[in-house]
Amino acid sequence: MPSQSFNALCPDWATALLNGFSQIFLQRHPLCGLLCLLAILASAPTLLGGALLGALAGLLTAQQRGYAKADRQAGLFSYNGILLGLLLSLYLPWSILLPPLIIAAGGLSAIITQQWLKRARHPASLPAYTAPFVGLGWLLAGLFAPLPASAPGLPAVTLPGLLDGLFQGLGQVMFLGNWQAGLLICAGLLLANRRAAAWTLGGSGFGLAVALLQQAPDQALSGLAGYNCALVALALSQRGLRPWWPVLGMVLALLITPGLAAMGLAPLTGPFVLACWLVLACNRAFGRRPRNDAPCAPATNPPRLR
Repeated sequence: MPSQSFNALCPDWATALLNGFSQIFLQRHPLCGLLCLLAILASAPTLLGGALLGALAGLLTAQQRGYAKADRQAGLFSYNGILLGLLLSLYLPWSILLPPLIIAAGGLSAIITQQWLKRARHPASLPAYTAPFVGLGWLLAGLFAPLPASAPGLPAVTLPGLLDGLFQGLGQVMFLGNWQAGLLICAGLLLANRRAAAWTLGGSGFGLAVALLQQAPDQALSGLAGYNCALVALALSQRGLRPWWPVLGMVLALLITPGLAAMGLAPLTGPFVLACWLVLACNRAFGRRPRNDAPCAPATNPPRLR
């Protein structure tokens, strides 16, 4: 396998960091993680330092505190730190305080993840997904200044624009608003798990289509309507559920997003997390446990819990 050859060439710490990037998309695959890293480098190089710093902070915190090596190598203590590093680098101007803030946030996310893992051994427990990132992101939101508003105008809905929006739905998971980033991420998912790539693109397309029906082409073509749906489709498709459950999850994510905005909270990946939790809770309430209850990464080499 290419990933096994790649693992043999990489030191353990590099494999753990790359797996952290791939875990953003619920995969444990260093080549997928490398393409996710390249997506940041190609489309928003100014954010790469924050992403790497957050990943290292989570990994080193886990190492210093003696967390399980298997979980460290799987990238479970890095992916929330990566997202926090991206978020803080995007919204906060560079200053001497920014690196310590990213390090603190990344380290704290690793501690929260470990506590979640310790308490989530029961099959009915809800997976963490990106909850540590979302919770810490909301706590840090008071530090953020709004980004400059884009010039008003209604984008034209064309076939190239629709394809652009489809791939941007993948890139927006990591705050990357261009189709090239989404294409690199899609290529990484194809290397890791073709079925996962298909569901992720399908989820992005679902959000895009609903936004167009709601006369919101700016949300559709920017990928902002699709990224949470893409994550929901990816996560629930890997739980062994019937196809209508991921569809229900995507609908819930689209309903939750304006609710969070009305509460003054940035959506981030909150709709993804909440929608998946609601679907899993409903599924279990009806007495139909998923066929694959523990991992959310490929069955060939899964981490214990996401």
